[in-house]
Amino acid sequence: MGPTRLGGPPPRRHEPITAAVAGLIAVAAVVGGFEFGRFNTASSYHHFVQWAAVIVLIGAGSIAIRSTASSLNGLFTRRANPGTGGAVRLVVTGTGILAVIFAVFAVLGVSLQHLLIGAGLTGVILGIAAQQSLSNVFASVVLLFARPFAVGDHIRIRSGTLGVLDVWVLGSGLTYVTVLTDDGVLKVPNSVLLASGIGHLRSPASTATEHPTGEETA
Repeated sequence: MGPTRLGGPPPRRHEPITAAVAGLIAVAAVVGGFEFGRFNTASSYHHFVQWAAVIVLIGAGSIAIRSTASSLNGLFTRRANPGTGGAVRLVVTGTGILAVIFAVFAVLGVSLQHLLIGAGLTGVILGIAAQQSLSNVFASVVLLFARPFAVGDHIRIRSGTLGVLDVWVLGSGLTYVTVLTDDGVLKVPNSVLLASGIGHLRSPASTATEHPTGEETA
């Protein structure tokens, strides 16, 4: 059979609730730890409360990140494809971890100004070094929301780089879209597809009954 849309994992209704509750606990730990840290005392009780807030923040934040990423992964997998769900999960997890790290430093009283300056310089260096990779990642986000195609679609790509190609979409990820051409499997960078003209050659419903080469299913 030709490429078909995968159903994705079954929905878990409790995950959004778990994420919301854990997120509120993490925010409360940040606010409580930050407000308590305003009192500049060197007592053991002060440090105990501060570190207790950090532990609660890390635990609740981890649960919130995991539940949010898992919930969005299931949502986008069911509505788009597994590659899209995995990409969204990766982005949400990375963003959440950075947020928790900055919140921990804030509770501990570390200067956020110095952290932001250091993070900004690091981001500029990494951005220059990984410019091409980052452009593919941002292109994958645009393709995710624009959805000019889905897994299993038969499309025509008009590109100044690739020329004109009639392909079947096999999958998509953060950097590449995997397609099937007459010459075999090809991985096309997301940035190239974003700059290309894309047209549908066949409705998604027909992909479930025909081969990518057009042969009828036995």
